[in-house]
Amino acid sequence: MDEISLKALAKINLGLDVTGLREDGYHEVRMVMQSIHLYDRVEMKKTKSPHIHVETNLYYLPVDENNLVYQAAKLMKDEFKIKEGVRITLRKFIPVAAGMAGGSSDAAAVLVGMNRMFNLGLKQNKLMELGQRLGADVPFCVMRGTALAEGIGEKLTALPPMPRCPILIAKPAVVVSTKQVYEQLKLNDSTKHPDIDSIIENIRQKNLRGVAEHMENILETVTVRQYPVIREIKALMKSNGALNAVMSGSGPTVFGLYQNEKEIRGAYDALKQSGLAKNVYTSEIHNNRR
Repeated sequence: MDEISLKALAKINLGLDVTGLREDGYHEVRMVMQSIHLYDRVEMKKTKSPHIHVETNLYYLPVDENNLVYQAAKLMKDEFKIKEGVRITLRKFIPVAAGMAGGSSDAAAVLVGMNRMFNLGLKQNKLMELGQRLGADVPFCVMRGTALAEGIGEKLTALPPMPRCPILIAKPAVVVSTKQVYEQLKLNDSTKHPDIDSIIENIRQKNLRGVAEHMENILETVTVRQYPVIREIKALMKSNGALNAVMSGSGPTVFGLYQNEKEIRGAYDALKQSGLAKNVYTSEIHNNRR
């Protein structure tokens, strides 16, 4: 196999809780991760030259060692002493810096692609272990589907498939620093935490409405205060038929779950007309694992 084309799926957080701060400065999290059918396209080709060459459709993205796909390719070349090089063409469709793990998913696709192209024979668990070196979301992006993530996000437990439904996604024109959001998060005895266990139980029962009712993201306590447009987008989605709408990751992207295509089409039009979001997409739950 000299070339391969892969889909790098975006993720949303059906629930995101932060339970404490570790001695190493990282936060302990407990969250339900879900792949959705919004994706970047990662095309890879072997080269006789030993170099890694990255090109992308977004002029402002780095194409050197500051790009996660470059880092993923270099990790595989160094780890398994691969002499040949690789040319990676990255076509971005997932919003950048949006709380949807676009960069992590691109890196995961490169790990999978290198494994296949160079016949390394690595099992998924090994790829997830390698992915952890690149970022906390990468192991989930290797696995995909529906999962409980704990620790700093690297301890994954596969869950039954999430009930399928249409999803509306909206990213406002603001930039959020994940590092700053976590630094500003206040945790104390009076902190209200999302009910992650109820989300999991409703997924097991295939109860879409129950999942939606319990969706919550503790990081909204920081990000929404700084960017009230997130609250406005959530309210607009709910007033246009969403079962619920929450922020994904540290933001600023908001997603809403809907019961049918008719409702989501009306909500999509309302969001576009509102001017609240720079990017608006419709998508759906993606339950296939690798």
